[in-house]
Amino acid sequence: MSKQLTHTVGSLLDEMARLYPENEALVYHERGLRYTYKQFNDICRQVAKGLLKLGIKKGDNIAIWAYNVPEWVLLQFASAKIGAILVTVNTSYKSAELEYILEQSDSTSLFMVGSFKDTNYIETLNSVVPELATSTPGALVTAKLPFLKSVIFIGAETPAGMFSFDSLIKLGEQIPDESLNAIEATLDCHETINMQYTSGTTGFPKGVMLTHYNIVNNGFNIGECMKFTPQDRLCIPVPFFHCFGCVLGVMACVTHATTMVPVEIFDPLKVLQTIEKEKCTAVHGVPTMFIAELEHPDFKNFDLTTLRTGIMAGSNCPIEVMKKVNSDMHASEITIAYGQTESSPVITQTRTDDALELRVTTVGRSLPDVETKIVDIETNETLPPGKQGELCTRGYHVMKGYYKMPEETASAIDSENWLHTGDLAIMDENGYCKITGRIKNMIIRGGENIYPREIEEFLYTNPKVSDIQVYGVPDKKYGEQVMASVILKKGQTMTEDEVRDYCRDKIANYKIPKYVTFVDSYPMTASGKIQKFKMRETAIKELHLEDLGETA
Repeated sequence: MSKQLTHTVGSLLDEMARLYPENEALVYHERGLRYTYKQFNDICRQVAKGLLKLGIKKGDNIAIWAYNVPEWVLLQFASAKIGAILVTVNTSYKSAELEYILEQSDSTSLFMVGSFKDTNYIETLNSVVPELATSTPGALVTAKLPFLKSVIFIGAETPAGMFSFDSLIKLGEQIPDESLNAIEATLDCHETINMQYTSGTTGFPKGVMLTHYNIVNNGFNIGECMKFTPQDRLCIPVPFFHCFGCVLGVMACVTHATTMVPVEIFDPLKVLQTIEKEKCTAVHGVPTMFIAELEHPDFKNFDLTTLRTGIMAGSNCPIEVMKKVNSDMHASEITIAYGQTESSPVITQTRTDDALELRVTTVGRSLPDVETKIVDIETNETLPPGKQGELCTRGYHVMKGYYKMPEETASAIDSENWLHTGDLAIMDENGYCKITGRIKNMIIRGGENIYPREIEEFLYTNPKVSDIQVYGVPDKKYGEQVMASVILKKGQTMTEDEVRDYCRDKIANYKIPKYVTFVDSYPMTASGKIQKFKMRETAIKELHLEDLGETA
């Protein structure tokens, strides 16, 4: 394979099924489910034909709201085979967030499971679309979401108004193979195939349009950095709705005929069991996942000697954790990756033979065929090694743009096609980067990116709130926690719990402020700009978080 692959996501799987038909593609240890690459491709084709029978066409946006069930992976390739764009919905989302994404994405169909953790998805969807329960499957009409026509349920006992996923597979039998082949032949690798929502400092989440070319090449180069082969087996406990799961996990595997071994919902014990039983050679995770695995009381009872590599990403990696993953988990070639959804997602990654110090103190160097530079925030001039500035990147991995947001796209990607990450970094003379902070006030809590403006916009809807500022404070377990400073309207009173209760079931739990303070004013510059860093400094003192230090 050349470095710049021109496969579509669907044709890539066709090729792997042809080259490695008997190699295991997808294994769900707990379900006893095993597909070879040939079997996996065959069932993906069947699902693709079912989508066609349902009336889903090339260019349609279809949303999936589910944890790491087998149907998720089937849908990632089946939708790609007909050129439908898979819109991934965060599993933690509640009603307001779900409604916004379904509306903004113009999704024609929603694939969903019944529930996740504390959220009943069926009740949540019915609260957003009350017409669903009395509608004929496939013929939904709702003024709120004019594009949405079909809801497909993944699981037993299909609720009213929905199709079942199993019936979708059966529908595929009515479409001849030639019809699917003809559609696959019309697809182009530069067409959008995946849409993931990322929050922004300007408020609501933006749909990042990623092409076949973006994610196939990014996945291939990520796999190359880990030296993946058809003999490798990757345990994937990170969520598919995020690039970590569907690109660093799924695409890195399929580009190398590596075996995917997903864990449906992260549980440290299940990860350890899966690695041992399936003899996994690689595992992915954010630092908090690795910590939970290492600290599990039964950790020493598991044989993890098959482990070799994997990726730790999502937030800063503590040096002691990295050392234990190397020694106690036997993943001596574990790598660190950095990027963002807009770069599909990996920009830099360490290599398996990098010294431990590099794998802990940096986020690696550019992937092959990826350009990276550090620029002065004020002048946009390229800076020499050792100087801090904004990290910018250019290459095959940069998104097509934000869906229906041309102005936001233009502000993220400049006229010379450089993507501006908004992250502060320092690059050394060998191209290794250290992320040193954020220009935007993004909060990273346990690997989840949280954008204060989105929470602020939501809390502004509370009639008691006059002004609200949200920022991050250090946290031992999650790296950062959400804090809100609230100015109330005259004559109003409110408690911390009232603020949190107002958020509950409306925004994801991880976005709900852990700390709330009520103030009369905010620290400001002479020109009237609010100084969040001063509020953060004050909060660190008042909450006695000084010993946790600053988080990058």
